Formats: sequence, C-alpha cells, structure tokens
Amino acid sequence: MEKELHESVVYFLFLHLTKQNKMTTLRQNKVARLVQKELASFFQLESRNYFQGKMISVTQVRVSPDLSLAKVYISIFPLDKNEDFMSTVNQHKKIIRNALSRKIRYQLRIIPELAFFHDDSIDYADRIDQLLKS
Repeated sequence: MEKELHESVVYFLFLHLTKQNKMTTLRQNKVARLVQKELASFFQLESRNYFQGKMISVTQVRVSPDLSLAKVYISIFPLDKNEDFMSTVNQHKKIIRNALSRKIRYQLRIIPELAFFHDDSIDYADRIDQLLKS
C-alpha cells in the first residue's frame, strides 16, 4: 500500500513538473529545448571554473511568446547556500548568455535574455517522501 502511494505521488509530481503550458507554441517548445540542452552542456563543462564544482542541472526552460526571455529553472547539488549560489549565477549571467549565443547563433536570430530561478521541486518531492515514510 505504502509503495503504491509513493509511486503514485512520484508519478503525479512527474506529470506536474513536465506539464507544459497549453498556450505555448511549437516554436517556443523547440527554442526552450535548444536552450536547455546548450545550457546543460555549458554548466557541465564550466561548473569547475565558475561555480566551485557544484553539479547543476537545468530542469526546465520556459520561453516567452516573443522568444526574448527564457526562464531557466536549475537545481543544484549539494544543496548548501542556494541563495549565495543563485547570486553567483546571476553575476555570471552575461558570460552564460554569451556562451549560449556562440552555440545557437545560427539557429536563432535573437538570443533570449536569461532569468535564472532555483527549482525546488526535487526538495519538495523529497519532503513528501519523508512525510510518507513517517
């Protein structure tokens, strides 16, 4: 019973977190996937240089309808001092956007501005898991 409940909660969270807004267009989804893929490779290669070796995952990217703004949701491991880390990411925003533009300049005419947010969905799922176990 407990295992089934746990699986259903995990499945619900998966559906909730991966559900795209119904108003997004095909072009927005393609641009979001492209930005997510390239930012993930940037963070994988450059985390030692800019981010003290933390493991950074780009969990979701949402692009505005005019493709000028990309909201990037990232999760960080290890989880200590997320606020300090987010300020570090925001300090390096120009470098990250420049690296992104070098990668996707032939696919997009306008490189979107980046807005970074901490994705706490993993923490939320872990908290629910802990509550279900107790």
